Amino acid sequence: MALQSLPEYPWDAMAPFAQRARLHPDGIADLSIGSPVDATPAVVREALSAATDAHAYPTTAGTPALREAIVGWFERRRGVTGLGVENVLPSIGSKELVALLPFMIGLGAGDTIVHPRAAYPTYAIGAALCGAEPLASDDPADWPPSTRLIWLNSPGNPDGRVLDVGFLQVAVARARELGAVIINDECYAELGWTGIWETEPIPSILDPRVTGGDTANIISIYSLSKQSNMAGYRAAFAAGCTETIARLLNVRKHSGLMLPGPLQAAMVAALADDAHVAQQKERYRARRNILAPALEEAGFRIDSSEAGLYLWATEGRDAWASIERLADLGILAGPGHFYGDFYPEHVRLSLTATDERIAAAAARLRGTVA
Repeated sequence: MALQSLPEYPWDAMAPFAQRARLHPDGIADLSIGSPVDATPAVVREALSAATDAHAYPTTAGTPALREAIVGWFERRRGVTGLGVENVLPSIGSKELVALLPFMIGLGAGDTIVHPRAAYPTYAIGAALCGAEPLASDDPADWPPSTRLIWLNSPGNPDGRVLDVGFLQVAVARARELGAVIINDECYAELGWTGIWETEPIPSILDPRVTGGDTANIISIYSLSKQSNMAGYRAAFAAGCTETIARLLNVRKHSGLMLPGPLQAAMVAALADDAHVAQQKERYRARRNILAPALEEAGFRIDSSEAGLYLWATEGRDAWASIERLADLGILAGPGHFYGDFYPEHVRLSLTATDERIAAAAARLRGTVA
């Protein structure tokens, strides 16, 4: 089947608002994109530097050291036991995996791909790329018999919602009834903020309490972009169902989709070091503690946002009006319209700006209060 036409890239529509925000006397506070601004940890950069004599082709499956590091990380950080190296696969960032995975596992016309109602747009793009039908639904009871792939996202982007073990159990049970592959995009799992997630680990879909020890048709995706400031490295991985991982590996071998060798070495170093992750989380916590109350004082209500890198906020009117108001304050955010049809009055604000820019944005918001 020929590639269907894709929608325009949504962020292009933000150009006039970015230009408007840059006119602020103190410059723009860009809280629109979740691109890390803090330094990549020295332990990661040193591992990368030491591995630059990369004269041979890298392995698509990942080096033994990397695969073992991923398995060990899942057990140590996520409470996932029972994985072997055959259950894991590195990828060139998580976005290409999200976009291409439906095609790689053979989905197409007549198949339904479920994704969250408040959703990162690439889930629907992956459906378009293979000719399947996307369906935005958070209720497993509503997933139709034609469902062949289910995307979960916990913690969620844009809304920061966390799916607990009970919900994951129900979702997996429904996927098994349908014979569908179910995948949880877990890229923000180290960043819990409120409620029980302030102290308890955010559960993985591969948690034995969810899977019952059977990972067939169940996949977790994770990225080091957020926890380790490695967005420029394009360092991510999938884990879970042996059969699905083997199929992805075979397609990727034929396609030449392999993570460069030095980056694999850097990933090993990042996965082994928990200290830098804790340090980065505290940076984001401090920024969140400054920005969130300022938003509320300026008339926004923050919804969900239990975890992750964003504040999901509304002032009870169309998101474009809020985006315009914020741009006049020199603040750039993302409109809820970019994340589906269900939250047209929400905006997403990122914590991935410098301490100084977060403080500036908070001061400007507070300055609007009479």
